[in-house]
Amino acid sequence: MPVFLSSTDADFEAAFTALLGMKREDSPDVDQVVAEIIADVRDRGDAAVIELTAKFDKLELTAERLAFTKAEIAAEVAKVSSEDRDALELAAERIRAYHEKQLPADASWAGPHGEQLGWRWTPVAAAGLYVPGGLASYPSSVLMNAIPARVAGVDRLAICAPTPAGICNPLVLLAAEISGVDEIYRIGGAQAIAALAYGTQAIAPVDKITGPGNAFVAAAKRRVFGKVGIDMIAGPSEILVIADGDNDPDWIAIDLLSQAEHDASAQSILITDDAAFGRAVADAVTRQLETLERRDIAAASWEDFGAVITVRDIGEAVTLSDRIAPEHLEIACAEADAVAAEIKHAGAIFVGAWTPEAIGDYIGGPNHVLPTARSARFSSGLSVMDFVKRTTLSKMTPEALKAIGPAAERLATSEGLQAHGLSVRARLDRLNQ
Repeated sequence: MPVFLSSTDADFEAAFTALLGMKREDSPDVDQVVAEIIADVRDRGDAAVIELTAKFDKLELTAERLAFTKAEIAAEVAKVSSEDRDALELAAERIRAYHEKQLPADASWAGPHGEQLGWRWTPVAAAGLYVPGGLASYPSSVLMNAIPARVAGVDRLAICAPTPAGICNPLVLLAAEISGVDEIYRIGGAQAIAALAYGTQAIAPVDKITGPGNAFVAAAKRRVFGKVGIDMIAGPSEILVIADGDNDPDWIAIDLLSQAEHDASAQSILITDDAAFGRAVADAVTRQLETLERRDIAAASWEDFGAVITVRDIGEAVTLSDRIAPEHLEIACAEADAVAAEIKHAGAIFVGAWTPEAIGDYIGGPNHVLPTARSARFSSGLSVMDFVKRTTLSKMTPEALKAIGPAAERLATSEGLQAHGLSVRARLDRLNQ
């Protein structure tokens, strides 16, 4: 059964704190295994990747077959129905349009002494995108990772999408084609992350790695961070719905299950100011589970990690929501726009009863790669900004150096860095000749 809490209960704070601290991540101790895999790929390159792919994916490859050929991609893409293609292309169009508005602007201005200051943005040269493989892989994730990179101006995009026993999802290959991906490798796991980070004979290294994966992939991303950039370490999916009693319980129940069906470790929470409505939603979840194809997964998620919280008013719901800092937040109550404006911590907000979170997963436009496990308190979802970096610009004139240089020399001396101070003093002395 999900947890039922009420903010009027004497033990509510303790119970709510326990809910916040609930450990959902399935994180077996794989770090040592991952460290060995990374070291093996660094040492032996393609040979290690080929052996590990045979071991874990039951797929025999050669160096020449690590990447899909254009002919193979075309053959798989041809299997996609026109309806699925149209849906992917519409999603890509909307995702691209949204992310184009995120492009940051360069800036330059004159300082008070005539010096020129500013910054400019440039993309990373190459990005590696990880896509979990097999028929359960998600073409929507390809769009959400590749399109922002292309919009940012990344020159080279490489995808690693494992194909266990040689099985691939044609929709993933089509999504990669629509997104402008350059290379698609049929490898996965920690060995794929290592190959992207360090390179092999057949796979050139990248500068940044993004995309979800299992515990091995997450551990590998942690280990290669610093050699390359990464987006985030994402945990199980989560959704929080703030809803009043003027909603259809079945709608809210389905919304809660939309994340529960992802993973038995996913979490779905309802906060409402109407206790009877909360019970009605819980009953609706039970009914919906009877016909849900992934009911075993969704039921485990709801029973182990689900929660229905009754509050005094929607203002209290906002306060609790910010403490949860959910990955996905639906607001289905009166004055939903005003309530959304009060939220400080959430990965993505879906405003109004007509905006189910599932729209954001596919077709809305904003990115669906979002911070989990309360990390929305300090981080953001994937965007164009993940694929660009800022370089600062400074240009001194003699007059500007004369005005501010002595202070720089003074600070260098106070830190005991003589050469720093001398590099400024040499120029000041020339100006004083």
